[in-house]
Amino acid sequence: MKSAIYTGEVFHQRYRPRAHKLRYKVFQCLFDLDEIDALSAKSRLFSRNRFNLFSFFDRDFGDRSGVPLRPQIEALMRQAGQEPDGGAIRLLTMPRMLGHVFNPLSVWFCHRRDGALSTIIYEVTNTFKERHSYVIPVDGPQDGTIKQACDKCFYVSPFMDIDMRYDFTVDVPGDRTKVIVEGSDANGPLIMAAFAGARREMTDGEWVRQFVRHPLLTLKVVAGIHVEALWLFLKRVGVRRHVAVSGDGVSIVAPQMAAAE
Repeated sequence: MKSAIYTGEVFHQRYRPRAHKLRYKVFQCLFDLDEIDALSAKSRLFSRNRFNLFSFFDRDFGDRSGVPLRPQIEALMRQAGQEPDGGAIRLLTMPRMLGHVFNPLSVWFCHRRDGALSTIIYEVTNTFKERHSYVIPVDGPQDGTIKQACDKCFYVSPFMDIDMRYDFTVDVPGDRTKVIVEGSDANGPLIMAAFAGARREMTDGEWVRQFVRHPLLTLKVVAGIHVEALWLFLKRVGVRRHVAVSGDGVSIVAPQMAAAE
């Protein structure tokens, strides 16, 4: 199976106007959509669409309607000019733990039947439970790190303007994975957030280990966001007012070359 648990760290850094860093240990999961039912059937600790120690609820992702995720993601691929052919669709994200989860960023890896990567979708959710997905086709060689970019068009933090650019650096999940998001404005680099992790098999034994190590994972993620916000507020970083949006948003970005190392 391609589905796996990735144990590692999240790292946040702000460069200006007041420097700030935050690092904490987490784990994320790579879920192959075609494997989730089998994973649920063989596990006593992981379930799909029902409560368990760990669970995957379809309504936590995509348009949050709870309808099958593959057709949703394939529809986004078509909007980006990428015709799906039944290839694997995998999601790097955090599962529910005891019914709770908050994912600031979930990353969809959309493959062709031959295994080549067709499209990456960056699904961003803010603390107001609003969501925006950046859909970026992958073009060119894929034997190294993939670099992509897009304009930011969604409120994420009271300490960042909307008028920014995101640069993504992604190591497609294998023995290890890494996702780096760098945010820049007209004055240059402003923030960086990253997750890096090592692969572990998705077994009940591993689920137990992750629960023991991270019994309050969702609380840790949410607390980390608010602690960082408090530090930035105390450092007198300017605050931007949140303006509510109606419905989830999608940005279709032009195909970008994969940068081989």
